[in-house]
Amino acid sequence: MEWANDKSKGGVLAHLERLEMQTKRSCKNLEDMQRETVESALGTKIHQLQGLRDRLRAEVKHRQARVKASTASVEPDQTLEVDEQEAVEGKQENMKAILQAYRFTGLSGKLTSRGVCVCISTAFEGNLLDSYFVDLIIQKPLRIHHHSIPVFIPLEELSAKYLQTDIQHFLFCLCEYLNAYAGRKYQADQLQSDFAGFLAGPLRRNSLCNLLSFTYKVEADGQSFPFCARLLYKDLTTTLPTDVTITYQGTDALSTSWEEQRASHENLFLTKPLHQVFTSFTRKGEKLDMSLVS
Repeated sequence: MEWANDKSKGGVLAHLERLEMQTKRSCKNLEDMQRETVESALGTKIHQLQGLRDRLRAEVKHRQARVKASTASVEPDQTLEVDEQEAVEGKQENMKAILQAYRFTGLSGKLTSRGVCVCISTAFEGNLLDSYFVDLIIQKPLRIHHHSIPVFIPLEELSAKYLQTDIQHFLFCLCEYLNAYAGRKYQADQLQSDFAGFLAGPLRRNSLCNLLSFTYKVEADGQSFPFCARLLYKDLTTTLPTDVTITYQGTDALSTSWEEQRASHENLFLTKPLHQVFTSFTRKGEKLDMSLVS
């Protein structure tokens, strides 16, 4: 009876052990299945992320290539625009400095929306004369928009030589030409207004006032001699003639003393302004022939 019970207990225990082993195997299989499922899901996710990464890399490379190509075609123009802008700003600053430096020499101006308008005031022997303007557009290339420069002043020639390379020298040369012209014109005007009664006939001059001719008479020791003067100004930037010719208009031969007078007159016209020459005649005791006064 007891043996039967022992046998029965042994069978139950064995059965329980088998059940336990089956349970462990089932749990292990379940864990393996769950791990495989998780690993499979993670692998799928990793694969998806890797695919997304590769697509993003390809997109980045594509965008970089487009930007590089765009920069290669646009950058030179942009650089050129920047350089041109800097050049224009540099010219504006240079122009302001020039006007500041020359404000006491008859050169002035004001900035405009497109550049600068330069005013050149001429003078001779302390007398303020005519003023002229040049309206410059400061861009690349620099150019003249409007001006009041007389047509016989070589503005185009000066512009071609200096406007793009040295605007300061351009303005300096222009001032020289204008002041010299104004000085020559002033002398001719003074001769006509203050000594017109002593001229035998009109004063002949061209528009540039670089060629003058007139006849005048000088009286001394009871004698009167007509002289014809021809003054040529080859250098258009000066107010004194480069060539002077004084000829005797009479039929009689000149004495030695009058020939000396004629030669001295030539020297005076070469070294003094016109009105000062005629003033010096009276100071030396020479008299202009008053019989010519109407």
